[in-house]
Amino acid sequence: MSATLVTAARTAYQRRDWHAAREGFTKAEAQEDLAAEDTFLLADAAWWLGEVEESLAAAERAYRRYLEGDLPARAAMAAIHIAVDLLLRGDTVLGSGWLSRAQRLLDDHPDCAERGYLMYILEVEAGLGGPVGDDVVASAAGVADLGRRHNDANLVALSIVGHGRALVKQGRTTEGLSLLDEAMVAVLTEDLHPTWAGNIYCHLMAACHELGDVRRLVSWTAPTTQWLDSLPAAVLFTGICRVHRSQVLQASGGWSEAETEAAKVCADLEHLHVASAAEAHYQVAELRRLRGEYDDADVAYEQARARGRDPQPGLALLQCARGQHDAALAGLTIAVGSAVDALRRLPLRVAQVEVALAAGEVQVAEQAATDVAGIAARYATSGFTATAHATRGAVYLAQDRLEEAVGELREAHRLWSELGVPYELARVQALLGRACQALGDLDGARRERAAAQRVFAELGAVGDLEQVTALDGTSRGAGKLTPREVEVLAVVALGGTNREVAAELFISRKTVARHLSSIFAKLGCSSRTAATAYAFEQGLVPRSPR
Repeated sequence: MSATLVTAARTAYQRRDWHAAREGFTKAEAQEDLAAEDTFLLADAAWWLGEVEESLAAAERAYRRYLEGDLPARAAMAAIHIAVDLLLRGDTVLGSGWLSRAQRLLDDHPDCAERGYLMYILEVEAGLGGPVGDDVVASAAGVADLGRRHNDANLVALSIVGHGRALVKQGRTTEGLSLLDEAMVAVLTEDLHPTWAGNIYCHLMAACHELGDVRRLVSWTAPTTQWLDSLPAAVLFTGICRVHRSQVLQASGGWSEAETEAAKVCADLEHLHVASAAEAHYQVAELRRLRGEYDDADVAYEQARARGRDPQPGLALLQCARGQHDAALAGLTIAVGSAVDALRRLPLRVAQVEVALAAGEVQVAEQAATDVAGIAARYATSGFTATAHATRGAVYLAQDRLEEAVGELREAHRLWSELGVPYELARVQALLGRACQALGDLDGARRERAAAQRVFAELGAVGDLEQVTALDGTSRGAGKLTPREVEVLAVVALGGTNREVAAELFISRKTVARHLSSIFAKLGCSSRTAATAYAFEQGLVPRSPR
């Protein structure tokens, strides 16, 4: 009877019917001990169903049975399975212990496929976590060599994705992405084990997200969704795919659906994959911040932090939206200093430009924008290039270098239009509106602001909408200024420096800077020139000179 159950369970496993495989192996094991390999298949089926504790217990039984059968290499593979499960759910101590056990078992078996999997985890994936040298590329080549010698397509594909990710991190973007695409083709066309196929998919999507490669993200979403549909009840990778889908939806303007997808991941992967759950909480926080739901965003950022995800740069942008500029700049300065590579540093620098300009720290913003431009030039993706133009344009606008600002912002506008990223496009249009206003092109300013308003309203970007409408004729921004802010703006409009404003109004220069920051935020300005134009337009400047 048990033999029939085992045969049926193996067949179910081959067709990826995890429910039937788990049920069959479990019934067979209740009648008599399963063979080590069948016990290992039971562990894998349980894992795909999200039954982590059951999977770990079965994998440990398989490990012992492999050792009893004098199969140390297979015992090492069971140990690797256990280690990966533990590491995914955030148990690094036990996970590292099982990896050490696998390494010890393979010390006397250097030429086996199992050695390739351990090398991939310990030398390739671990090496991608910081500055990437040629040693990671060499390790990927070693994995490929073992894969070819042992006719293991999984190892060959893993070596390709590891090599590609390493090249991307080294700034060899075109070569690296080409290899990542090749590895993903193997996922879709070859019979790879779902676990390692999912690993390849995650690396591809993570690289695209890091690089701001929206086109590639969107291009791979449909085929990978079809691939996922071939994995019934794949709890883990369904959740991971939802994280990436949420990111794609946010970029393309589907904010409500994006939050729904991310919120579901927070619940589904809490016990399976702590990193994805943390990223999902961060994604929820970002969407809530953009909608002006600041208290809820704060909670979500803390949820991400509690699971090991640095809440920057989103937290700093939230603080900036609340007017907490000093705290925001301090948090970003710390995060930039601890960034492990340029790809991690870029989004922090982009946020630093925005926060510094809001705080009136134009020199800090200029330094950050210069770094953004350097990183963008190194990696040369369209998303990074558009970002570099937008940040430079914002800084030039704050420096009253208006013609240069318009040139940079027009180029950012062109690139964001081609990429189909509505929010970023609208932000650039809002900046162009300010530049046009300062240059005296009032009709152009109204057109740019109107285009930005439509997008912000459709997306529900409350904070951005309030800022861009502040200079529009339908919104009297002066009514939002305090009497003291009106006084400060009047002196600035007549050419007064911060020192002169402080002397005339008997306040400190630091207080003047705070008032100007608040004025810029309320009026949707990022420069003294734009604020001055508004002051004259609204009759806030006294008739007699100072």
